[in-house]
Amino acid sequence: MPELSRLGIGKVLDELLPEFPDLTITKIRYLESEGLLEPERTPSGYRKFSFHDVERLRFILRQQRDKFWPLGHIRQVLDDMDRGVVPDTQQAAKTRIPHLSLAEDGLPDEKSFLEGTSTVRLSRAELIESAGIDEATLDAIEEYGLIKRRKSQTYYDGTALQIAALVGEFAELGLEPRHLKMFSAAADREVALFDQVVSPRSRQLDKDAAERTIAGLAALSIRLQAVLVRSRLRG
Repeated sequence: MPELSRLGIGKVLDELLPEFPDLTITKIRYLESEGLLEPERTPSGYRKFSFHDVERLRFILRQQRDKFWPLGHIRQVLDDMDRGVVPDTQQAAKTRIPHLSLAEDGLPDEKSFLEGTSTVRLSRAELIESAGIDEATLDAIEEYGLIKRRKSQTYYDGTALQIAALVGEFAELGLEPRHLKMFSAAADREVALFDQVVSPRSRQLDKDAAERTIAGLAALSIRLQAVLVRSRLRG
């Protein structure tokens, strides 16, 4: 029967939660309010989603998660698809470069280092395009250990994209990847120092407390470095 092919919003949530664990009914309603979804309404006002509606929602969520596409661009792509135009979803928009969340003073805090792992997955060509660098720069970035991948890892993640974009900005100001190797070495030394501080206390701390302590140390380190560099520049 036709009515059995329509799902309520709760059933849609159940269908998509395995792939999108952070999805909520509120977000689905928001995407509808933005004009990206148009589920049918029963006489009493309940939403009813067709198979096409669910797959349309799945497409929207995947582009947000994997490509960081803004809603405006997703809307344009969906409009094109509705008109029968097949978009190139690989090249339609650059992947948005993820950034650390910052405290009100513009510097990292504990929360900045407790953020979840990025879900971005990029090919070499996509990384170069999104970071605004060339192949030679990426070769140098990897040669000097600024981006490190496991031997079996065939993709670049969101952290690699952040690093590549920052190195590209340094290059525009005259510093090449070989000059930035010191930052990678300094990061390794800092992490080793934090581990020395936390490890002796690990028996008294649970995993979450240990992670928060290290995140707090990392945030303080960045803040101290910013103040020291600023003071040296003024001096």
